[in-house]
Amino acid sequence: MVLRVGNASGFYGDRFDAVREMLTGGELDVLTGDYLAELTMLILGRDQLKDPAAGYAKTFLRQMEEGLGLAHERGVRIVTNAGGLNPAGLAGALRALADRLGLPVRVAHVEGDRLPARDGALAANAYLGGAGIAACLTAGADVVVTGRVTDAALVTGPAQWHFGWGPEEYDRLAGAVVAGHVLECGTQATGGNYAFFREHDPRLFRRPGFPVAELHEDGSSVITKHPGTGGLVDVGTVTAQLLYETAGARYAGPDVTARLDTVRLTREAPDRVRVEGVRGEAPPPTLKAGLSRLGGFRNEVVFVLTGLDVEAKAALVRDQIEDALARGGSRPAEVRWELARTDRPDAGTEETASALLRLVVRDPGPDAVGRALTGAAIELALASYPGFHVTAPPGRGAPYGVFETAYVDAAEVPHTAVLPDGTRQGIPVPARTRALEPVPEPELPEPPAEGPVRRVPLGRIAGARSGDKGGDANVGVWVRTDEEWRWLVHALTVDRFRALLPETADLPVTRHVLPNLRALNFTVAGILGEGVASQARFDPQAKALGEWLRSRHVDVPEELL
Repeated sequence: MVLRVGNASGFYGDRFDAVREMLTGGELDVLTGDYLAELTMLILGRDQLKDPAAGYAKTFLRQMEEGLGLAHERGVRIVTNAGGLNPAGLAGALRALADRLGLPVRVAHVEGDRLPARDGALAANAYLGGAGIAACLTAGADVVVTGRVTDAALVTGPAQWHFGWGPEEYDRLAGAVVAGHVLECGTQATGGNYAFFREHDPRLFRRPGFPVAELHEDGSSVITKHPGTGGLVDVGTVTAQLLYETAGARYAGPDVTARLDTVRLTREAPDRVRVEGVRGEAPPPTLKAGLSRLGGFRNEVVFVLTGLDVEAKAALVRDQIEDALARGGSRPAEVRWELARTDRPDAGTEETASALLRLVVRDPGPDAVGRALTGAAIELALASYPGFHVTAPPGRGAPYGVFETAYVDAAEVPHTAVLPDGTRQGIPVPARTRALEPVPEPELPEPPAEGPVRRVPLGRIAGARSGDKGGDANVGVWVRTDEEWRWLVHALTVDRFRALLPETADLPVTRHVLPNLRALNFTVAGILGEGVASQARFDPQAKALGEWLRSRHVDVPEELL
């Protein structure tokens, strides 16, 4: 008895026609869509400030103009977190759409994740598990809309409903969590953003298909995609997604704590990877909660420095701006300068002869980042370094958001399934819980024998994928053979990681060892400041931090090359 779960969205803004592609491209039992990210919750919160009836992903509702009928014809259940801050509002809009289309579609939703706003938060939401989704499906729902649930809950909920798993069948639930984590980011599991894309036919990656998980009653699964779609599913693409935005061996959630150090991946056939062996433990007694709030106001100016004397030009304009702000008594609370040496000597084009000097300012109020800054920058147009210009005229400044993580007692969160007939069903908290604690580092393999080495980019043999969690970043690094693993696990220590990425030198860095995946997962605390919405860094979500690491040169044994 197999449950076929597909994904049609990895974020709010993903490929619009993926819903139709997934519903018409192959067999499915459940279609999921993940629309919520940390930044999305802030966007929806700002939407709801303007219109209390808003707060959900409007894109999903437009996708259902066609998708609702296709799913009904094919008997596919739809489960999505597109409800955002207003799942009841989206559920009502879907019922109205179904009535207009003449479809007998039963809609249910899950609520209770919304927490009382505090400390000026626009939105505060706990991450719920899949039990509410399962209750809605058991009651006959064709569409289940949720607010903030864990991304994996979109799969654990349908699995609990389909297989009838109890809340303490931890290994089975953990297997579904792993499958859900692989599916949640859509095409990242099918070749999107894949480190080793150059090793395959480039036509595969032109338009990757979305992933499908075939779940089995024992909790194992096969990750695949619809026949004939683009992309690639292999052990590498699945490994990369498993490492994305995770950390150590224990991957905690409200349904179960999955042990990522027990995951076994094997290639079953082309575009089919079996996931098995996953062990689970009781979930922690607390739920993660995300708080989104306005952090203040920001502005930026990017100065273009062309040709000779780039460092001196940067020093001059920086001194002029600082002087102007001091004279005006309006220096913002935070002023950050970054010089990117994108210039080349004796360049053949003006663009490649130019460097970029980026000024970013932040302040609790709008005035210090508005006219005071833009005036100081523009008034230098004829009074600064030779060749003065900026990439765009500076604006008035804009509000920025901050995402914070907190933890709340699960018993204090009223997880509620609102069934298709309107009945409200409370979801009980887990009877057993287990506080999180680190897993002892596993025994490491013997290092390879000494021999000749060659200095090459780390990415010659190692893949990587990185991402954000609030102000922290994670960088997952993996290799594909046991011989490469013996080298990597001894060569890429925390000290070596810091040396290769100097930006991390003074930050807390934690290394997690996952031998079954031949992978290391590094967590870098604080590198993203107050989170993606604050745009504190050139790469605010750390999406390319892993690619920077792969580009750094290291001494690799020649036998591995």
